[in-house]
Amino acid sequence: MAAEVSSLGGRAADFLSRFTCPVCLEVFENPIKVKCGHVFCTLCLQECLKPKKPVCGVCRSSLTPGTRALDLEKQIETTEATCRGCEKKIYLSKMRVHSASCSKYQNYVMEGIKAATKDQSPHIRDVPNRYTFTCPYCGKKNFDQEGLVEHCKKGHSMDTRQVVCPICASMPWGDPNYRSANFMEHVHRRHRFSYDTFVDYDADEDAMMNEAVLRSLMDN
Repeated sequence: MAAEVSSLGGRAADFLSRFTCPVCLEVFENPIKVKCGHVFCTLCLQECLKPKKPVCGVCRSSLTPGTRALDLEKQIETTEATCRGCEKKIYLSKMRVHSASCSKYQNYVMEGIKAATKDQSPHIRDVPNRYTFTCPYCGKKNFDQEGLVEHCKKGHSMDTRQVVCPICASMPWGDPNYRSANFMEHVHRRHRFSYDTFVDYDADEDAMMNEAVLRSLMDN
C-alpha cells in the first residue's frame, strides 16, 4: 500500500526531508549512501568526488564512493505526494517527469518566481560578489574559490603576512577587517568546498528546509 503525503507543513515536511538530496535539493535519483551515512543522488555524488580531496558537503568527513540505498529507493517508489499544479497524486519517483510536462505546475512555478522577485530589482546592486576573489597577497583578481586557494598554495605558501580572507569577508557572517594569523592554514581548513554549492545566504534554517522539501517534490 502506497504511503501518501499531501502537505508540506509540520510532520509531512519532516518526513519528506529524508527524500531530499543535500546537493540538488530534489528527490533522490538513484540514491547512494556513503561511509559517513549521508545520501546523495548518483550524479551529485560524482560531482562531489571530483576534487582531489573530496569531503561530504553535510559533515565534511572524507568522501568516498558508496553503495545504493535500496531501502530509500523503495520508499521513494511507493510514496505519493500531490502536484502543486494539477493536484494529482504522483509517486515521488515520478514527480520530476510529471512536473516537466504539467502546464498547471509550470504556471504555479512562474507565479512563485514573480512573487519572489517582485520589488527586488532595486537591491540587486547591493548584493556582494561571492563568486570571484582577489588574492590578499599580490592583488591578482578574478579567482573563483578553488582557484584562489590553489594560487595561494603555489605562490604564497611561505608568505607570513597577516591578511584578510576575501572569501570570509564576502560572507554575511564575515568580518572584512579581521586578519588571519595563518592564512594558508585557514584556507586549507575552511575553504575545501564552495559555500555557494551548499548555502542560501538569504534564508534562515527553516526557510532552507522548506525550500529543500518543496523542490524535492516539484522541480523538474
